[in-house]
Amino acid sequence: MSLWRAAVWIGVVLAVPALADPPAQSIIPMPRPAAAGGPVPDRRTASDLAPGASLRPETRPGHRDASRPAAPATSAIAAAVSVALAAAEQGEEQSEVPRPGLLAMLGGPNRRGQPDPTVVRRSLRPQFRPAITAQLTSAPGHADRPAPAAASGGLCGVPGITGERLARIPGRLNGCGIAEPVRISAINGITFSQRPTLNCQAARALQGWLTEDVAPEIGRRGGGVVSVRVLSSYSCRTRNNQPGARLSEHATGNAIDIAGFGLANGREITVLSDWGSGAEGRILRNLHEAACGRFGTVLGPNADRYHQDHFHVDAASYRGGAYCR
Repeated sequence: MSLWRAAVWIGVVLAVPALADPPAQSIIPMPRPAAAGGPVPDRRTASDLAPGASLRPETRPGHRDASRPAAPATSAIAAAVSVALAAAEQGEEQSEVPRPGLLAMLGGPNRRGQPDPTVVRRSLRPQFRPAITAQLTSAPGHADRPAPAAASGGLCGVPGITGERLARIPGRLNGCGIAEPVRISAINGITFSQRPTLNCQAARALQGWLTEDVAPEIGRRGGGVVSVRVLSSYSCRTRNNQPGARLSEHATGNAIDIAGFGLANGREITVLSDWGSGAEGRILRNLHEAACGRFGTVLGPNADRYHQDHFHVDAASYRGGAYCR
């Protein structure tokens, strides 16, 4: 190899590291000694020849800084989100720590060891807010929206009472309304001509009377009692609908008016037709007497002209005991 070729190879070897790793400071060529009779040498110092600004190129907008870790690829993020969505569709909620490999797919922790905010921590499926149910139930116009029955298997915590709980009923008059009303469809299989709306105190008293007094008293007559004829339950009104009178117990869902009892064979024992006559009359008197004590007030045909065709029973409480006529 000739001397010229060797010099070229040495120059290439020395130039490659210089290009790969440029020096932190500019290399200022030193002035060559002036030859005899040549031009006057340059006497400027290195500081005089140094540039006024750094020669390192500025980072262009939108260009990634090479000193920072690369952002996760779009395809990797899409793949991780797809994994999270698939788990959510199967009802699996993501744990606080991502699955193996997921953290790496999304870039992992940052340079300070903190969790990457792009990591999917929980299921992307929105959670149901329980407060929505209460807002819908109490919203205007939803007073009759039914609510689930008591967990014990019956309304008002009593097995055998079936129907539905209603939202609070506000009264149009001061003192009317029911805080926790129930609408009863049947009690131990005994149905109603119209479903009464009562409070739970009255509902429990009615259940005890029908089950322990009415059904045994009627017995197998006509195949047994299967229904109750109801004239009135909750009603925001005064006593006997008289102007200026005190509010009735009906105004708080505390009372029910019963006109008769239906039998399995289609016949009916009614207060209007059977009170005071024959075997059915004796049954009605016994039922009137049995209700006294279970209810705070029991009114029948002997009370006044307003109760000739029905029993009025309510769960009012009096200091002197039940009022029965």
